[in-house]
Amino acid sequence: MKLIIMTKPTFFVEEDKILTSLFDEGMDNLHLYKPGASPMYSERLLTLLPEDLDRKVTVHEHFYLKEEYGLKGIHIDNETDTAPQGYKGHISRTCTDLNKLKDAKRNADYVLLKYIFDSQTDRSKKATLSMDALEQAAKCGLIDRHVYALGGMNADTVRMAKDLGFGGVVICGDLWNRFNIHQEMDYKELILHFKRLKKIIG
Repeated sequence: MKLIIMTKPTFFVEEDKILTSLFDEGMDNLHLYKPGASPMYSERLLTLLPEDLDRKVTVHEHFYLKEEYGLKGIHIDNETDTAPQGYKGHISRTCTDLNKLKDAKRNADYVLLKYIFDSQTDRSKKATLSMDALEQAAKCGLIDRHVYALGGMNADTVRMAKDLGFGGVVICGDLWNRFNIHQEMDYKELILHFKRLKKIIG
């Protein structure tokens, strides 16, 4: 089972240091997700990371960054969008509907199936897929190693996703909620939690 870490949607002062530490601890897939932000800030963050780590970063939006910084690949958030014309590299995409999952898998290296559980950071984002529907999708092979669980992932739900046969999980709020960007400099608890998650995933 794979572990993806998704960035906070906003930039903050200690971010490059925390990300570098997470890479040092074995993070091998970071999704750079900064919706609506100027690409200039993403460029700045990428230049602050050690160069050899860029190949472990997948970018949402501003796809030119993939070539410019030698990133792992691109991620398409909108289910109806297609890859940029002529794009040949690694691609992942988001899917929110089990009925569209088969097609999404055909057009991606892996798919993030969203709204599996209630969001850890935004109370308005509730799970849209029932456990019965997920179990049925797993039983018929729709959920497999190319489908990763996104939404409300924490130590408990990671175990559930593992049991359902997901190929990976995406962690966001459960990790970033352990660091107050306005008051803290010490991010040891965040790193320790990352290690705990890695252990659960195995």
